[in-house]
Amino acid sequence: MEDARNMSVLLAKKWAEADNPTGWWMSEKLDGCRAIWDGSQFLSRNGNIFHAPDWFKAQMPNDTLDGELFLDRGEFQRTMSIVRRHSPDERWKEIKFMVFDAPDQGGTFEDRIKALTEIISGSKYVVLVEHTLCTGKDHLETELNRVISLRGEGLMLRQPGSYYQRSRSSTLLKVKPFYDDEATVIGYVDGKGKHEGVVGALVCELPNGIRFNVGSGLTDANRFDPPVLGEVITFKYMEKTKAGVPRHPSFLRTYYAA
Repeated sequence: MEDARNMSVLLAKKWAEADNPTGWWMSEKLDGCRAIWDGSQFLSRNGNIFHAPDWFKAQMPNDTLDGELFLDRGEFQRTMSIVRRHSPDERWKEIKFMVFDAPDQGGTFEDRIKALTEIISGSKYVVLVEHTLCTGKDHLETELNRVISLRGEGLMLRQPGSYYQRSRSSTLLKVKPFYDDEATVIGYVDGKGKHEGVVGALVCELPNGIRFNVGSGLTDANRFDPPVLGEVITFKYMEKTKAGVPRHPSFLRTYYAA
């Protein structure tokens, strides 16, 4: 994708068990591709252009929108195969732009959501993400279990009355049974037993220099043809040790730096 410009967007922190979610706005965390509609084109967090068809862009308003280009739960790879093409095709008809904020509207989150209902009215490919007021941890856990049972990723929590910050903020929290992160592949561990002769695990390094192995989640194809040295992967894990090492890391996919 072409490099357009750097985008500063609101990024989430991780929800902790000690945090009380009561009164926060709760929504599903979508397994799509984060995108900003700037009034004329779709841009990634890194400022790269998503080349949407003209007929898709014709359905977009002139206002700036923050959301996800989304196909369906569990369809991240297929979503990326559609939206990353420089020559868009008819498969964009399957894509929805799931909008959860309006960065340039100003005001509180509630003000922005109210404005969005009018901004996107009548747009065929734009859907406003549903937000529900959380009544407590039991409500949060019930909704999280429901979403996970439907092959969803998790939940997002938005602080009531919060303003749009173009940085990582504690006013937006992600709630997942597993966390995910990115790491660089720096080596391989030889496979043993049924994996003899192929890669048994990837030796990975976090940006802070912490190293660990990722063997779980690798398919036979990944083991025969692993990510190359220097490539970034996305992995999931349960939590981190006191030393900052991910516990039970599992390979998800090669990282798409959109």
